[in-house]
Amino acid sequence: MSVYAIGDVQGCYPELQRLLEKLRFDPVADRVWFCGDLVNRGGESLEVLRLVRSISASCIVALGNHDLSLLAVAEREPEARARTNPDLSRVLQAADNIELLDWLRSRCLLHHDPVLNFTLVHAGLAPAWTLPHAQHIAREVEKTLQGPGHRSLLQSMFGNRPARWSEKLHGHDRLRAAINFFTRMRYCDAHGRIDFDAKGKPGSQRAGLYPWFEVPGVKLRDTRFVCGHWSTLGRFAGLGVYAIDTGCVWGGTLTALQLDGEEPRFITVNAEPNRKGRCGKVE
Repeated sequence: MSVYAIGDVQGCYPELQRLLEKLRFDPVADRVWFCGDLVNRGGESLEVLRLVRSISASCIVALGNHDLSLLAVAEREPEARARTNPDLSRVLQAADNIELLDWLRSRCLLHHDPVLNFTLVHAGLAPAWTLPHAQHIAREVEKTLQGPGHRSLLQSMFGNRPARWSEKLHGHDRLRAAINFFTRMRYCDAHGRIDFDAKGKPGSQRAGLYPWFEVPGVKLRDTRFVCGHWSTLGRFAGLGVYAIDTGCVWGGTLTALQLDGEEPRFITVNAEPNRKGRCGKVE
């Protein structure tokens, strides 16, 4: 049995097919973790969702910001849903859209495997969180997303405030802040406050900002992380973090990381020739 993690697919269905073939992925014997952002921009988000759902017994998906945005758009009035981009519209108009969206909504925000000593998350963890604390907060959000209050959360999810974690937060402010750390964060200041404007590679940020895993005083965590979300960071391995969003949708590569070997191993496929060719673009 092999265990792999795959970076942001973002609707790049042919590349996902080719990567799984290159891995010789066997859904009976192997397992695959997805770092989130299965959907948006690539043009074939519907096909990606159907494929990943078809192997759901063999995979774990961490929700990304684009996945959550799709779920939020699905809760809008028909006129508002009609204004979304064609890629997501195909999902919303599909005959099996309810099954796909309910399945997506039931995915996790964080997964930890103590045997592999790897933790899966889309963006990262707030600097103040220990791993057990982050697991507890993730369960809070997941319980709401999977329960009768999910519509209210999805409708109030968007926003950059609060940008700093506090245990005094409650209600939707608490859940929104948690979602932003798990799915949107790249840089924080020394106080652990997310900067939502800085999206470039390390070294491009203004003074006083740090990658989330380098913030001064960040909590020690006895685990390795595999994450996506940050295409300008690209393939990165250091400080216990393995980042594998390599900008497939922008013309880069789609990357897998084998988690169960003596050392983690990267495997990639190139983007299709018709991709936008702007590896590392972030929006």
